[in-house]
Amino acid sequence: MANVIIPDFKNTPVVDQVGIEERIARLNTRSIKKASKLQGLKLALNMIDLTTLEGKDTDAKVKQMCYKAMHPHDALPGLPTVAAVCVYPTFVKTAKAALKGSNVKVASVSTAFPSGNAPFKIKAEDTKFAIDNGADEIDMVISRGEFLKGNYNFVFDEIAKIKEICGKIRLKVIFETGELSTLDNVRRASDIAIYAGADFIKTSTGKISPAATMPVSLVMLQAIKDHYDKTGIMIGMKPAGGISTAKGALQYLVMVHETLGSKWLTNEWFRFGASSLANDIILQLEKEAKGVYYSKDYISID
Repeated sequence: MANVIIPDFKNTPVVDQVGIEERIARLNTRSIKKASKLQGLKLALNMIDLTTLEGKDTDAKVKQMCYKAMHPHDALPGLPTVAAVCVYPTFVKTAKAALKGSNVKVASVSTAFPSGNAPFKIKAEDTKFAIDNGADEIDMVISRGEFLKGNYNFVFDEIAKIKEICGKIRLKVIFETGELSTLDNVRRASDIAIYAGADFIKTSTGKISPAATMPVSLVMLQAIKDHYDKTGIMIGMKPAGGISTAKGALQYLVMVHETLGSKWLTNEWFRFGASSLANDIILQLEKEAKGVYYSKDYISID
């Protein structure tokens, strides 16, 4: 960070909204051949952060989700695991134990998720608690109220402090893009988070609508590309909320490939935050393997 020139966040690049929408329209016309589709579906499955963030979560529900993370669908051999499970800090220890011996990581939300409305002391304790219980990754929310008031340095400093607590633990910074209103704000939030030390930038909590959209995600990917072109430093991306179909996931992978290149097409650098996406991908893979499209009741919800 000491060698990086921090930009003036009040003068970040202006987003060409019409240009973004036109590019999305072109991306969504790409045809994908069968072999590439199968490869893409398995890749997307391996990029999912399987998520449960409900007030009614229990240890039993988290354990069941962890089993599914390691065994997406036993009736279809050869499937990869998902990338991670994402839970509240109080369930990190449960998830860590359930996933022992696997490559599936445990991600925990923190900093008074989903609102972010709490004193920094509480946000710091929230993060430390998750890490002390074994979290491999932290998904923090920014203070949207401060951001929308124009207190960009406040947001920058808060992210930097949480990253300092995380150390080598990977930090995903959630913007809640549905509350930021404009693509210009999404670009500004992306630059702030990247320069403050985010390892990943993430669209949404999944708690409000709209959550992840392709235009918002493309703006964030462009910010990552611009930073990489300047510094050679790779930053990850995680669209979350609202991505529930295999077709939609493939469209995102096309967008990532054409914007950032194949280096980002691993779960080290790209994730989907989702709860139902895995099931639709599995149904599509079943169809490709057996020629039959099963109903959604064929696969467990959790």
